[in-house]
Amino acid sequence: MLELEVILIFMIVAAVMAMEIEDLLSSVIALGAVGIGLTLEFLILRAPDLAITQLVVEILSLIILIRATVGRDVSPVKTGIKWGYFAFALLFVSVFLWFSYQAIMGLPSFGSPIMKVGSEYISEGVRWTHATNIVSAIILDFRGYDTLGEATVLFTSVVGVVAVLRMVGKKR
Repeated sequence: MLELEVILIFMIVAAVMAMEIEDLLSSVIALGAVGIGLTLEFLILRAPDLAITQLVVEILSLIILIRATVGRDVSPVKTGIKWGYFAFALLFVSVFLWFSYQAIMGLPSFGSPIMKVGSEYISEGVRWTHATNIVSAIILDFRGYDTLGEATVLFTSVVGVVAVLRMVGKKR
């Protein structure tokens, strides 16, 4: 569980860096570090399907953001610290860390029997779905909306990158 907390702290530091860095490209790279941290969190929590989706969306959105920032001449704006915003951000991060800590502590320890739903899927899946392949039954019947959502996110990301990277018009 220590790995989750270390990666969470890394993600928070990277998010703060993304907000505070004046260079746009460096800010985009720091934002990418947050997404990679989330991918690692999904892998540690044994959710490889979410990790793959997060990684693909992260890479594609980084391509779009880097394409949008490279070559832009944006001068940084220097302003003083707005203490109201700072206090709100500090309060938000504190509440976020507290909820994250509660969620992480609520997870069962690794190796404990948490397969109550999975064992019921295996024992009753053929009777409920009338499918002989239990893996296909779980993916298409029990988790059909989840699979559809992941496919939709991946398709939308690819279409977005193609739309951004395509040529504006064909030159003759």
